Amino acid sequence: MATGRSTQLTRQIGEHLVASELGRMDIIATPFSGNVPQFDLLASTQTGIAFPVQVKAINGPSWQFNAASFLQIEIKDDYQTVLGPRLGIDQSIVCVLVLLRSAGTDAFYTLTVADLQELLRQHYKGGRRPKNPQSTHCALWPKHLVGFEGWAALLERAHGEA
Repeated sequence: MATGRSTQLTRQIGEHLVASELGRMDIIATPFSGNVPQFDLLASTQTGIAFPVQVKAINGPSWQFNAASFLQIEIKDDYQTVLGPRLGIDQSIVCVLVLLRSAGTDAFYTLTVADLQELLRQHYKGGRRPKNPQSTHCALWPKHLVGFEGWAALLERAHGEA
């Protein structure tokens, strides 16, 4: 189990890696160090387009999510049913999932919150959960992110196409 310190370092490294990569693309980005609930960076292009970026970095094999933060989940008699995407979330926010490896070999997956909601819907195992019927834990693995490698979603947003 990760300690609070290692979790904070993973978060910090991920946010700063993404900010650095954006700088290489001529996009200015500033981190908020967890002080803004729905995003971690604010990015700005040379043409004045500004947009939020959510970063989630891992050292381990998978990203951990509370599916109820992204999906409407009904729990009735300890049985879970996904009703659809959670409302009230800006679905256009860009998310960058970072798989930390050794220096220079990190992997970046870029998608929108709407894409993330759909992936969580596809891979969330509802029904009756054997250990804790109230748990809405969900994990995404790199194999679930095929097609989201690189920076396409972010660059579309940066150029005002999203």
